[in-house]
Amino acid sequence: MDGKKLEYKGDEALKEIERLTQQPGLVQESLLKDILIKNHGTEYLEQYMGGSMDVSDFKKVVPVITYKGIYPYIRRIANGEGSNLITGQKITEMICSSGTSAGEPKLMPSIAEDLDRRTFLYNLIMPIINQYLPGLDQGKAMYLCFVKAETTTPCGLPVRAVLTSYYKSPHFRLRPHDPFNDHTSPDRVILCNDGYQSMYCQLLSGLIQRQHVLRLGAVFASAFLRGVSFLESNWTTLCHDIESGSLNEGITDADCRESMAEILPGPNPALAREIREICGAGSWRGILCKLWPRAKYIEAVVTGSMAQYIPSLEYYNGGKLKLVCPMYASSESYFGVNLNPFCDPEDVVFTLLPNMCYFEFIKLGENGTLMLDSDEDKEVPVQKLVDLVHVKLGCFYELVVTTYAGLYRYRVGDVLQVAGFHNKSPQFRFICRRNVVLSIDNDKTNEDDLHRSVTAAKKLLESLDTMLVEYTSYADTSSVPGHYVLYWEMKRGGPPDKTDPARRDSPLSYDDVLRECCIAIEEHLDYTYRRCRAFDRSIGPLEIRVVKAGMFEKLMDFAITRGGSSINQYKTPRCLKSTEAVKLLDSNVEASFFSPRDPTWIP
Repeated sequence: MDGKKLEYKGDEALKEIERLTQQPGLVQESLLKDILIKNHGTEYLEQYMGGSMDVSDFKKVVPVITYKGIYPYIRRIANGEGSNLITGQKITEMICSSGTSAGEPKLMPSIAEDLDRRTFLYNLIMPIINQYLPGLDQGKAMYLCFVKAETTTPCGLPVRAVLTSYYKSPHFRLRPHDPFNDHTSPDRVILCNDGYQSMYCQLLSGLIQRQHVLRLGAVFASAFLRGVSFLESNWTTLCHDIESGSLNEGITDADCRESMAEILPGPNPALAREIREICGAGSWRGILCKLWPRAKYIEAVVTGSMAQYIPSLEYYNGGKLKLVCPMYASSESYFGVNLNPFCDPEDVVFTLLPNMCYFEFIKLGENGTLMLDSDEDKEVPVQKLVDLVHVKLGCFYELVVTTYAGLYRYRVGDVLQVAGFHNKSPQFRFICRRNVVLSIDNDKTNEDDLHRSVTAAKKLLESLDTMLVEYTSYADTSSVPGHYVLYWEMKRGGPPDKTDPARRDSPLSYDDVLRECCIAIEEHLDYTYRRCRAFDRSIGPLEIRVVKAGMFEKLMDFAITRGGSSINQYKTPRCLKSTEAVKLLDSNVEASFFSPRDPTWIP
């Protein structure tokens, strides 16, 4: 990897970040030259560059593509043709994307060096955090990690989720030698393909070692909250195991049983009693700090669509634990790190590391909406691309990457905004996925617009002492005009708190509040949507369908069973593409509410 070693630790890791960000242009130029030297003989590049290894030729003639442009080559390799169709190095596996953002899983080529790059980025996280919170090597992390059962291509290449690839690699197995990465969960429990058994044993391990846990987390906020929900449903059984010193008979995986025997050596009725008193006390507000009293923060992705979970995380930690979002990555490549890990979630920015891949950007409109349409195959002129060191503060861009593994000028689909610089390297705020939209007529509602609208509306639920747990949407065109449908799962915390002025003597009933939520969402959607609703009449009133408790967990299970996602990678799709998923939620709707009036529209 650029001739540099991987095992950067402590101050050495921080110095490497400084080195890379002082001259990002030179690092990027060197990396692209290296990619072209190693891959110039591939069939893909030959058709455009004719064997040239010149960077300027690459920038002039190699087109910008989506997955549709590279898929024929990936399919040929999956069926047995050589890696040299797209890369000069051997493809060792196909990385299966989660499919929860774009609607279906994609296969991404991966070479051995990719694991080195991922490990390099992981090795930077704890030195960054340790600058702000020293002493984390004196305890453990209860970090929920999961794998997805792998498959193979027709020619026998492994097909794995990106995190499964890492967890099964030697790099992850070396982790116990790093005192900053001492996890409560045994490796064999993490590597269990059965999500239920893995979750059960990981939570049991975390509870048994509760006084040693200094940090909590999972890759995505949704996965961590899945763990909290699981604990809420199974704490009595977990306490029984701790009290009796024996693992529940429902855990049948041999590796889980053998590794848990070391964690659960004998009966511990005192510990079981402590946990029962905490979990059985009533409200679960602040439960995380009570169960793990030494925990300092929760580590999870809380940007983009994951921002929806921030209120739930704050509810369960009582507002006492910082939310740390440490890195920015995808199945295509790992990108960068958050150099200010204890900032507020809305202030998270990522410094892209110029040795990860070659970065280019498509300039978007002032509000980030230009080209945020359903036609993702629209040709982008190569002269319109901007390289890493020429992006401008405040501007919106779509991310484009070139990798050693055979992706060339590939549109990742993420919309970013330049928020600042570290040394000479730009820092980006993640805005949304480009291709996640709702559309009925001329309206184009992206993920960020939807999230902001729902965030504004859900404040009305406070009068009912009710919290929005999860949501998704789809454009219902089964009737004319079509309309937006939002599925909401809510958690009621009890009767309204009359001591809170915002909740005292609310004149609105439950039904009234939900209808007001509908119109509040519409009022916060953009001008085009409101015009189509109130003037053109081409969109019908927005609808909220309230689903039964636990339905979004069933939606997750459905997606994991059908696609390439694991619990680690799963992100609730903000716009449903699957008719089966729509049917699943529709079959469990408890109540339905429509906007009571047109949204405000001023020509």
